[in-house]
Amino acid sequence: MHIVRFVATGGDRPLVGVSDGSTVTELAETLGELLRLPLAELRDRCRTADGPRHDAAAVRVLPPVDGRMEVWAAGVTYRRSREARITESERSADVYEQVYDAERPELFFKSAAWRVTGDGETVAIRSDSAVDVPEPELGLVLNRHAEIVGYTVVNDMSSRTIEGENPLYLPQAKIYLGGCAAGPAVRPAWEVPDPYALDIELTIRRGGDVAWTGKASTAQLHRRLDDLAGYLFRADVFPDGAVLATGTCLVPELPFTLAAGDEIAITIAEVGTLTSTVVAGREPMAWLGDPATPR
Repeated sequence: MHIVRFVATGGDRPLVGVSDGSTVTELAETLGELLRLPLAELRDRCRTADGPRHDAAAVRVLPPVDGRMEVWAAGVTYRRSREARITESERSADVYEQVYDAERPELFFKSAAWRVTGDGETVAIRSDSAVDVPEPELGLVLNRHAEIVGYTVVNDMSSRTIEGENPLYLPQAKIYLGGCAAGPAVRPAWEVPDPYALDIELTIRRGGDVAWTGKASTAQLHRRLDDLAGYLFRADVFPDGAVLATGTCLVPELPFTLAAGDEIAITIAEVGTLTSTVVAGREPMAWLGDPATPR
């Protein structure tokens, strides 16, 4: 089972439903409304879905965020991420050493819902950055009660050039139009027996050929998922829920950088595969701000 946001064939209104792979059964709520429910009620609502049905192959899937939802991210939660940050930030490497072993995790805002792109859509590389990479991450789908109700795939796009200059530039390296993709759907938490045993694969293709590929596992995660969620909710509220990306364990080695036209595929076992095409600069992402585009 997956919880999906979608646009039906011939429609222009975002809908939410439960997919069994071949059929999507509509729910009456938005995703944000579902995430106002406690976990037990959300599970029951999904299991008793009885709305109109759609051919899963015929709908257009939207990113699994809407309304007042936000995407946040955690950093330096895997040893590989720690090593990559130290490599690119020689003048401030000790900052990443300290946060890796600290009790408090690094958390940062990543994107408002309307800026998030979905499966089969585009992500961007900044025009003022020389080295840009995707960061494949397990995304926690959290309800308003800080419960982990599901999982999704997140591409936390990052400018290594900008962050490497100074850690205080992190918001510019991470938060920009085309800097976040998520999807293709939400895999309910009650259907994932062990979120600490999920294989993660990243493949980047250029001109049809594999330019970079790597595999890892959430077993390498240095933090507890509920601990990350707990810190996010310590001094904030998310009335319609949130997505929290949990950090990356796959970072292409320097000097690799993305280029316009690259195809990114991120697969997390039991969760799904998120695909994106890379564009360069802000203008090719202008469609995100078009009110006529269903989001």
